[in-house]
Amino acid sequence: MLIKKWNSMSLIVRIAIGLVIGAVLGLLVPEWTWISMLGTLFVGALKAIAPILVLLLVTSSIANAKGTNMEEFGTVIFLYLFSSVCAAVVAVFINFIHPVTIKLAGVDAMEGYTAPGSMAEIVRDLLMRIVSNPVEALLNANYIGVLFWAVVLGLALKNTGNETKKMLADFADAVSMIVRWVIGFAPFGILGLVFESVSTSGLEIFTTYGELVLVLVVTMLVVALVVNPLIVFAALRHNPYPLIFKCLRQSGVTAFFTRSSAANIPVNMELCEELGLDEDMYSVSIPLGSTINMDGAAAVITTFAMTAAHTMGVQVTLPMAILLSIVATFSACGASGVAGGSLLLVPLGCSLFGISNDVSMQIVAVGFIVSVVQDSLETALNSSGDVIFTATAEFRKWKKQGRKLPI
Repeated sequence: MLIKKWNSMSLIVRIAIGLVIGAVLGLLVPEWTWISMLGTLFVGALKAIAPILVLLLVTSSIANAKGTNMEEFGTVIFLYLFSSVCAAVVAVFINFIHPVTIKLAGVDAMEGYTAPGSMAEIVRDLLMRIVSNPVEALLNANYIGVLFWAVVLGLALKNTGNETKKMLADFADAVSMIVRWVIGFAPFGILGLVFESVSTSGLEIFTTYGELVLVLVVTMLVVALVVNPLIVFAALRHNPYPLIFKCLRQSGVTAFFTRSSAANIPVNMELCEELGLDEDMYSVSIPLGSTINMDGAAAVITTFAMTAAHTMGVQVTLPMAILLSIVATFSACGASGVAGGSLLLVPLGCSLFGISNDVSMQIVAVGFIVSVVQDSLETALNSSGDVIFTATAEFRKWKKQGRKLPI
């Protein structure tokens, strides 16, 4: 009876319950460290299955595609990149309005992490990740490499028989189902993750680094509730908020807690189907978006670089800040698929202001401390944007055809 009642509740409600229980247990019984194993298992399962999901979904989608409107697909890519630039620009202006300085004393440098030193290095690393061994790409969650080989494999299988294509589609559906099962355990995983954060750090991240967290939250909210709706309105000349709120509610919330755009792909695919979008289109654009649609990452790189500049007393000019926005956008597209991947690109932004690597890596260390909030917000913004801009591109075509929009 209790299990039936639990399963009848929405996933969001169950996640909220897990979050509250995890926080309470973290404060009351921090010595029960075994509870954190729930979070470790949950994250481990997501990390294990997500790269396989991307490989099979993209391969199957391209092999089975009957033809995609290239103009529409180009619109999606433009919206992905343009929204990321806008997110970085918003971060710049919010940091100008409310500059944040933090104390770096007591924060150790990030030993064991290697940050790129220049844009050329990022481009080189990006190209090498694209053509890396496909098995290695799967093992290391190198999503840009997985995506590349999935596209190549899909094109190679395009002229195979229907039986092969159906088998690919069945495998993709099966892995999507596995991801849904894993996400079904999200309340228990979130319980463990929140317990670990609260039991080890208490509520310190909201006090010691509260101002930085607040700037990140405000930046993400402005992008999600003001900038993205304006982009959608400019493209459609239609009230954008029904689409925005639907995507934030059904995609952003689950992405916030799973903290993985790749693992959230099945949620986004279901949402695209619910919106009546063309499967040939969204089956490619959604996995692609999980790799290159990086509004949240661009905002994070910009915010931490500006914070480093303000902390070190560097005078940031507006042209330099705008250049930072552009660098942050294209750097974000090459961010590592691992948790905190965008943070490792912060030193590149800091280098524009002449800040040493030692100092910038201390800023990165602060980023990892607040990552329980930063990474969740970043993923929610990135993942919900995948559906928002895929839908916007297709709805734009619908309006030209005189079709009524579903939202």
